[in-house]
Amino acid sequence: MYVGTLSFDLLLGDVHSLKEKRSLVRPIVAELQRRYAVSAAETGSQDLHRRAEIGLAMVSGDTGHLADVLDRCERLVAGRPEVELLSVRRRLHSDED
Repeated sequence: MYVGTLSFDLLLGDVHSLKEKRSLVRPIVAELQRRYAVSAAETGSQDLHRRAEIGLAMVSGDTGHLADVLDRCERLVAGRPEVELLSVRRRLHSDED
């Protein structure tokens, strides 16, 4: 069994409140969950209105499938025009870790 995680550090565009931030971040999280069946949530920078951190995790028995889904998730977030992807942290864990 393998676990893969991604953490995205995002800079948001023309956002002036936490309410506007939520209106940008929630659809991204929902699309990741719906399209790729991963666990995803806003995991950091909740008190800053122009920064966001989204974390996601996935479990798979096949490292190839796991890497493919994580790649697709990264491309989805990087392709969103309303956010700038500042950094991505990826971790893979196995039963033996």
